[in-house]
Amino acid sequence: MDSIAQLRKNYTFGQLSETEVPQDPLQLFQLWFEQAMKAECPEPNSMTLATADQAGNPSARIVLLKGADQNGFTFFTNYESQKGRDLAIRPQAALLFHWHELERQVRIQGVVEKVTAAESDEYFHSRPPASRIGAWASPQSATIPNREFLEEAEKRFKAEFGDKPPRPEHWGGYRLRPTEIEFWQGRPSRLHDRMHYKLDGNQWHVNRLAP
Repeated sequence: MDSIAQLRKNYTFGQLSETEVPQDPLQLFQLWFEQAMKAECPEPNSMTLATADQAGNPSARIVLLKGADQNGFTFFTNYESQKGRDLAIRPQAALLFHWHELERQVRIQGVVEKVTAAESDEYFHSRPPASRIGAWASPQSATIPNREFLEEAEKRFKAEFGDKPPRPEHWGGYRLRPTEIEFWQGRPSRLHDRMHYKLDGNQWHVNRLAP
């Protein structure tokens, strides 16, 4: 394990300048996301979602971004999962994108709200039937006795719904409305570029942070 400390990479891919970034961080996010797709980064919409429970204990996991616009960043999950329970108590969260091939990270903080039932319905019914059945079969984050429990539940709901399962009431979307966004570009000698946007009322302010 001593070799872990010797792992290093010199970052040389790109740079960020405070004189060139747009005033609106969503414009820069869209640009970076499009570049991540063109660079064929694996699952460019994968992101770490960090939440906290009532005692302030943090929890993080990978989820998939399913929408990004001026209203915020959207993802879908089981409302009764650990993240769902956390967000019901503390409706604030952080997101982290890491596009290794581009030597980039984007850190996002903000408040979280549920999307409308119509938005959840629209996305749910766009999913493959197996994924829709899975939303019924898995009591996400609950303790289960074995794998067979899930497989039996899957069979049961397939028999009940066929290929047209409705959206469960306990499943739907969240939207994180950002209040802070940081763009991180790897640079040589660990002197990375960090552009930090913070929302003040309706106005974004951008500053450079030391790496």
